Amino acid sequence: MSATTPLLETRALCKDFGHVIALRDISMQLHAGEVLALLGDNGAGKSTLIKCLSGVHRPTSGVLLMDGTSVVFKVPRDALKCGIATVYQDLAMVPHLSISRNFVLGNEPVRGRGLFKRLDTRLADRITRKGCSRLGIDLRTTTQPVGTLSGGERQSVAIARAVHFGARVLILDEPTSALGVKESENVLNDICRARDRGVGVILITHNVHHAFPVANAFTILKRGRSYGNFRKEEVTMDQVLRMMAGL
Repeated sequence: MSATTPLLETRALCKDFGHVIALRDISMQLHAGEVLALLGDNGAGKSTLIKCLSGVHRPTSGVLLMDGTSVVFKVPRDALKCGIATVYQDLAMVPHLSISRNFVLGNEPVRGRGLFKRLDTRLADRITRKGCSRLGIDLRTTTQPVGTLSGGERQSVAIARAVHFGARVLILDEPTSALGVKESENVLNDICRARDRGVGVILITHNVHHAFPVANAFTILKRGRSYGNFRKEEVTMDQVLRMMAGL
């Protein structure tokens, strides 16, 4: 694989639901160690696109490539096997379970055999602390229920979980939409740390003020179509805002 080969790429990706055109000719590239901000107002097609990238929807036409090779995802597990992890707004966490139980959910370490097989809670705790510390997240404890954490703390744990379990592409769906200023700053710092570890990050948002400081490139969607792909050095924040508004 060439150093210039995109980690993830779409070419003329389309998605129709019957007679409804949800996406039309979406082409974009994501490189390792970069943040691609996927921008657009409500109804722009952002959610449909990330569901195509994560295996929830199969594109009607077009090509999806990983490391320059065409791939087809029939189910979300296919995307996970390729290293694409998606953190949706609901974070896919169980509020009444502890931080460590949520962190290893689906990848539980066990001890014992047969009927005596059980969760290895000590190892789960070590995995959680190691995974979080790699992104600079300092946990007070791993035993408190996730539901008692703030929204920003839950986002941070979800990002750390995805990176720890091998995500090469991390898709984040509006991670700062319900957060205050300080928590948004913390989550954006986590995104930068994931990027610096070589992960390719797709940041879905309609908040240009959050995206612009951390993004290396921008893809702007409007009514299911691409308004264009831009490197950060090619545009200003004001230009991005105007394009999002269709001006």
